[in-house]
Amino acid sequence: MAQQPAKPVTTFRTAAKTAQPETPVNFIFNKDNYKLFIIAIAIVALGFVLMAGTTDIYSTTKIVIAPVVVLAGFGVGFYAILRKPSAKA
Repeated sequence: MAQQPAKPVTTFRTAAKTAQPETPVNFIFNKDNYKLFIIAIAIVALGFVLMAGTTDIYSTTKIVIAPVVVLAGFGVGFYAILRKPSAKA
């Protein structure tokens, strides 16, 4: 007596997966957040370049302006992270 080949088993789960419509993927950040974050990285880099500046250790640029520029860059970065994307319906 010959055995018949087994049929593939279809379960409720596989049928339910194929019946569900595709839902759009929602990312945490949108394009504006990434632009702001890149701007923040550029501001921080500018601050570090200003800190590397001249050979004068006690110049106003190195001890006042450059740290303020770096902190401003960090502020823009925090804003870029915390900013909610606009709701487009």
